Amino acid sequence: MPSTRVADRSAESPLALKRRARKINRVLAEAYPYAHAELDFRNPFELVVATVLSAQTTDVRVNLTTPALFAKYPDAKALAEANTAELETMIQPTGFFRAKSRSIIALANRIVDEYDGEVPARMEDLVTLPGVGRKTANVVLGNAFGIPGISVDTHFARLSQRFGWTTSDDPVKIESDVSALIEPAEWTMVSHRVIFHGRRVCHARKPACGACPIATLCPSYGMGETDPEKARKLLKYELAPGQEELLARMRSDVSRAAEYRRQDQREAAQRSAGRPAPAFSVEVAESVGPVEDADSTRVADSTLVADSTRANDSLGAEEKS
Repeated sequence: MPSTRVADRSAESPLALKRRARKINRVLAEAYPYAHAELDFRNPFELVVATVLSAQTTDVRVNLTTPALFAKYPDAKALAEANTAELETMIQPTGFFRAKSRSIIALANRIVDEYDGEVPARMEDLVTLPGVGRKTANVVLGNAFGIPGISVDTHFARLSQRFGWTTSDDPVKIESDVSALIEPAEWTMVSHRVIFHGRRVCHARKPACGACPIATLCPSYGMGETDPEKARKLLKYELAPGQEELLARMRSDVSRAAEYRRQDQREAAQRSAGRPAPAFSVEVAESVGPVEDADSTRVADSTLVADSTRANDSLGAEEKS
């Protein structure tokens, strides 16, 4: 394991950078063969709404909110006609609920009025929807329509800088820089893998460098805990100590990883509410709702896949992940 930064970025040629970036992607693919967008959805409408709701909150919180929301408002027409007060009550747990309520009602109205009730499948159309910028558009395109795109959330931006893939803080520039390094067919999946890694290992404040599978490829190695035992204690989600059973399930059947992750989240929510958690079963996982194709759904703390869009009371501007 390296003890200092493993590369002099100033001396790295463009070709060497591209090769290193693609190798990082390959190693992350091996580390997270089950990577997927961690917002639950069944269709493009649910994904775009869930992604807007995920601003300034976690995907876990959104996933606990959206089942009831989509049961009551299953499509754009129903949401466009929603009672504002009732909608605010339903989405209140996600935070900034008044602004989000206005945003998703306006979004639904535009989908109905301009796109016959169907979420458009083009970047130039998606970014005209209230609350939707390039990040959200790429999430929807990549995960609901199978059109590759790089989704720059806060995790992706942080890790792209640490990896030396970009020096920019601007999400659009980061997307451009990384898209020049990674094969287009990999854009959606590299987004998932990097976001997974950011949530589980390469944390903002204290990355677990000593437990990182790409330590030898990372010029930022050493900025976090390098002792392997101490680093392992910093891992989160299915990699966290005590989650070995969940990790084994997710690795053994990657096509159902989202189901296993979702069931674990529901059990954790029940435990925190003081209710006994049911034993895991495939039947229980399936009862949560259908999950689409493992590669196309990747149905994201995302991201997720999700915008940390607006900390103020306006959701109309471009996201700032």
